[in-house]
Amino acid sequence: MVTARTLGILFLPLLLLRASGMKTSRNVEQPRNVCLGLINEGKYESFHLGNTADCFTKCRQSGNEPCDPESLQRYWLKYEFYLVENQTKIVNMSFVKAVVQNVSTNISEDLLFSLTPSQNMTFSCVFWDATKGPTGDWSSTGCSTELSTKRTVCRCDHLTFFALLLRPILDQATVQDLVRISQAGCGASMIFLAFTVVLYAALRFYRQRFKSEDAPKVHVALSVSLFLLNLTFFINIGHGPEQSDATCWPRGAIFHYFLLCTFTWMGLEAFHLYLLVIKVFNTYFGHYFLKLSLVGWGLPALIVIGTGSANSYGHYAIRDKKNMVTLELCWFHEKTNVAAFYVTVHGYFIIISLFSAVVLGLVAWKIFTLPTATAGKEQGPNWKGVLTVLSLSSLVGVTWWLAILTPLGRSTIYVFALFNSLQGVFIFCWFAVLYFPSRTAVSSSSGTARADQVHTTSHE
Repeated sequence: MVTARTLGILFLPLLLLRASGMKTSRNVEQPRNVCLGLINEGKYESFHLGNTADCFTKCRQSGNEPCDPESLQRYWLKYEFYLVENQTKIVNMSFVKAVVQNVSTNISEDLLFSLTPSQNMTFSCVFWDATKGPTGDWSSTGCSTELSTKRTVCRCDHLTFFALLLRPILDQATVQDLVRISQAGCGASMIFLAFTVVLYAALRFYRQRFKSEDAPKVHVALSVSLFLLNLTFFINIGHGPEQSDATCWPRGAIFHYFLLCTFTWMGLEAFHLYLLVIKVFNTYFGHYFLKLSLVGWGLPALIVIGTGSANSYGHYAIRDKKNMVTLELCWFHEKTNVAAFYVTVHGYFIIISLFSAVVLGLVAWKIFTLPTATAGKEQGPNWKGVLTVLSLSSLVGVTWWLAILTPLGRSTIYVFALFNSLQGVFIFCWFAVLYFPSRTAVSSSSGTARADQVHTTSHE
């Protein structure tokens, strides 16, 4: 029997080693229903352990073996109790290793994790509960989490496989401030993005030559995608927590779609800028803007369809330190596959950002080195070039790069929310300056603008 001063177990099955073909000569082929967890139940000799370990390999191979994964999991959990009750100290086999140690239940800090949470993140002590749902899930039942500035202490009343989950935290006041800043910035962006579209329509009407230029079409496509993203953001923030999963699923999918569209068009802006400034020659493409549109609107649709088929969208909550919900969105739900979220959002954003950063760096190098090489002498600061690079940075999404700084502290979150929500204002300013130069600047307008118009005409 297990006394009050119980025996804990550090248990690590190495089933993959068993799967690699390491078999002993004494193993004899068992009936197929071994993998149903019926034959070896309650038997823990090396033969029975190895025989059960083989089932994990057989069950993964094209599904040709009748298996009961829950029974197999229970077998190994019962084996833990067997080791504790029999006070087995060490198990050292090719496919399973275990070390049994004394753990006193009278000590309050049974499990101690010396990890320091960031200012915007918190840890939650959980264990893997195989009984939750068809595949299991993390659970905090029986565990309490004590957070401090230097360490996180987990106290649990059972022995199983534990982990610390990292989740974002924001108090109610901070969430309200960020929502107000984002709503004000996004509202201003939507107004100026609408001005950009109206201005483009007016230019097409009054300037026939303007219809054949691709650069303003790319700018407008980015403006439309960003306008729709801001609109879905307003709708998402405005819905209440009583939203059903059936209603929240399409909201999350639409929000994800327009976010990916915005990322994609920022990448296409960088691609167009590369053709315009870096490659320059031999850049003719038939139906150029049509092909860009297929990528800009079609690729995100394929990603969302694939992600939605895995049932990834639903309610997503941000909580405070007391685990109270401070903000709830229709987004990737909390139980979604982590890989789907990080690949389709973070990974996609990183790829677009790296490409855009390389192109922007090359363009800046061109802008600042060509005038000096042409003049053949030292020149003062090229303020026009600085302003040009800053303007182009709004097209390729430099304001989104501020998200990388948000783990540094709460102030960086405010900076990101402010500047990123004003991206539409920056795009309108660039569009207006590019296509409405003043009379004194007509003759000395930036080479980028002139090359823009000459280059894109050849695509039609």
